[in-house]
Amino acid sequence: MSAVTGDQPRQKWRELEKQNNLVNTLDRVFYWLVILGAVAISAVLLWIGVQIAISALPAIRTFGLQFLVTTTWDPVRNIYGALPQIYGTIVTSIIALVIAIPVGVGVAVFLSEDFIPNSIRTPIALAIELIAAIPSVVVGLWGIFVFIPFIRPFYDFLHNNFGWIPLFSTAPRGNSLLTLGIVLAVMISPTIIAISRGSLIALPRDLRQGALALGATRWETILRVLIPAAFSGIVGSIMLALGRAMGETMAAAMLVGNSNQITTSLLAPGATIASIIAAQFGEAGRDQVAALLYSGLILMILTLIVNILAEIIIQKFQNIE
Repeated sequence: MSAVTGDQPRQKWRELEKQNNLVNTLDRVFYWLVILGAVAISAVLLWIGVQIAISALPAIRTFGLQFLVTTTWDPVRNIYGALPQIYGTIVTSIIALVIAIPVGVGVAVFLSEDFIPNSIRTPIALAIELIAAIPSVVVGLWGIFVFIPFIRPFYDFLHNNFGWIPLFSTAPRGNSLLTLGIVLAVMISPTIIAISRGSLIALPRDLRQGALALGATRWETILRVLIPAAFSGIVGSIMLALGRAMGETMAAAMLVGNSNQITTSLLAPGATIASIIAAQFGEAGRDQVAALLYSGLILMILTLIVNILAEIIIQKFQNIE
């Protein structure tokens, strides 16, 4: 009996050792799978960029950096300049962010805190997330047939009463930079809401309870504790939303007006890089395709710059904390 009893700890030890070895093996496999995935994603991104750059090489050689600062887009004479499209992309993205950030973060806070019962909060969150699944062409059709007639009286009011301001100096025609900016805000808000809400929900309950225990009010806890703690997730959601706003194609082609001009008026039609690619790529000749791909390469670079700036902002914020 003593011999059998003495073998039991050894057997348990061997079983634990086998389990630990299995866990360590699985950890190593998972580690290398993650590394492989990260390298593969980076390689695919680099491959896409290189292929676009190679296809755009004729336009790069012909126009060089002047492509970024000239305004002529003439497929008949094969003269191309992307400044109006770059301007339109930046302006419409800024309009979308100005509207979507406060709305998105505010709704995320509302849905993550106990302002309403969970039986009401969950259906609202699901409905908001479903908006992100609506195809952009459907959003574009909604913008043409529903949103533009709805917002037209407001545009007339802005022009009639504030037309002396350059931002509203153009007589409204429906399709405009402002129209696209507002519709983009509707499209990107669910992304900001979903990711920001997830970041806020993931915060430890001790943060809320500790702040309240120290005498902070509910809104002081939200503004001074929870939002700063979830700042990296909120910024990540904004960057994803900005990427969609900058790269939106069908809705942009249908709502921006596709006018190759730079204007200070938000009520005037304009163009974005994505809209001009969507509108002209199907019928473009060889030189025009190269110019369009050059524009696409610029859009990729702009997105990369925005993400780098966002990472710098997050790092500085974390250092301050």
